Amino acid sequence: MPDADDVRRIALSLPDTAEKTAWSMPTFRVAGKMFATLPEDETSIAVRCPKEERDELVMAEPGKFWIAGHEASFAWVRVRLTALEDTAELRDILSDSWRQAASPRLLEAYPELGVPGTP
Repeated sequence: MPDADDVRRIALSLPDTAEKTAWSMPTFRVAGKMFATLPEDETSIAVRCPKEERDELVMAEPGKFWIAGHEASFAWVRVRLTALEDTAELRDILSDSWRQAASPRLLEAYPELGVPGTP
């Protein structure tokens, strides 16, 4: 089961990513644009997710995904780390969120990040 250390290691392995504390929690940013946070007691992550996809995820797997009340009007979803199968699934989720925040220049420079499941 992935943990906060895995989140940090994988997020920081993505191109042009840095960790910054905001709102008293670790956040991960690509070129300054936030794509993941480790809220509360670091047992979950918040990641970017288009609202229409987010609702489908929550309905399909409510034990894994949920929407925090204060994030309901934003394109973010929470993910329970204990519900993830392995670090490969965590990498896919973080990479997808990274792609949503990355600039076109970075996306062009790292086309392999466009394929879920790429190490």
